[in-house]
This record gives sequence, C-alpha cells and structure tokens, in this order.
Amino acid sequence: MPHLIPPLSFYARDCLEVAPELVGKLLCRRLPDGQVRRLRILETEAYRGQEDTACHAHRGRTRRTEVLYAAPGTLYVYLCYGIHWLLNIVTGREEEPQAVLIRSCQGAEGPGRLTRALEIGGEFNRRSILTCDELWLEDDGVSYGVRPATRVGIGYAAPEDQARLWRFVAAPRDTR
Repeated sequence: MPHLIPPLSFYARDCLEVAPELVGKLLCRRLPDGQVRRLRILETEAYRGQEDTACHAHRGRTRRTEVLYAAPGTLYVYLCYGIHWLLNIVTGREEEPQAVLIRSCQGAEGPGRLTRALEIGGEFNRRSILTCDELWLEDDGVSYGVRPATRVGIGYAAPEDQARLWRFVAAPRDTR
C-alpha cells in the first residue's frame, strides 16, 4: 500500500539529498471530478540557493522568489516562457532558498507536459505538499537507479553552474 512521504524529515534536507530520492516516487493529483492521477517521477533537478546562478533566488529575495525562502514542502509553481507551469518543491531549511524541480514523469516527459497532464497551475504556488488534498507524493516501494546529469535550459547561469551534475534521472537497475 502506498504511503505519504514523511513530512519535514524528508523535505527539510539539502536539495541535493532530496532530488535523487524523489526519483521513483508517485506524484499524485486529485482532479476536481475526484479522479486521482498518479505519475511516477523519472527526473528531477536541484536549485541550491543564492550562490547557484541557475536558481531564481540568485539575485535575492523578490516577490516572485519569496516562496523559495518558505518552509520545506512548500510548492513553487511558476509560469515559464508564458506557457508552461513548472512544479518545484522547496527543500532545506526555512530562509535558505532551494528547491527541486520535478522535471519528468512516466508518460509525461518534460516539466510542462507533466503539469498539463496533472492539471497543475499557478493556484498551487505557495501551498504545502504536506497538507494539500489535491497534490501529494506517495512511495509504493518501487526504486530506480539514479544517474546524475547536467541541468537543462539554464544557459543564463555561470558556466560552473551549468556544468553541475544536479539533474537526477531514473536509470534501469542492473539485474545481473
């Protein structure tokens, strides 16, 4: 039987610990008609504070980035290129901005496609995944190998931040 991811003990850690552990979990969404959709997370990306030039908090606290300074488990949902909603989960300690982007799920490759498939929009911004009745994570015991890779779509970031292996991708387990 699936169970909810433990509250603070899971999210109140560094994004580089949380991001790979989200791979394989189920992202669950209760739709307005009561139907529940579950998509398995296959790829995540970590964004780690003001020192990370790829992180939205790099330039400091603004109205938009205020959510990144919130409690662990807070959702950061923002519109990218004016067309795609992107889903992030705040991690670490409050007042230390970092988050994990849910980049891809099984059957919904790409962050915009997964939010479309689960009907996630800006109304989820600043809500907590720990208390949200419409969006939560489950762990059904399925695990994947995880391989690190460079992050995607951050050409604006410093070269050293572009080169960081802070994207985590599901990899098949060796069954030999």
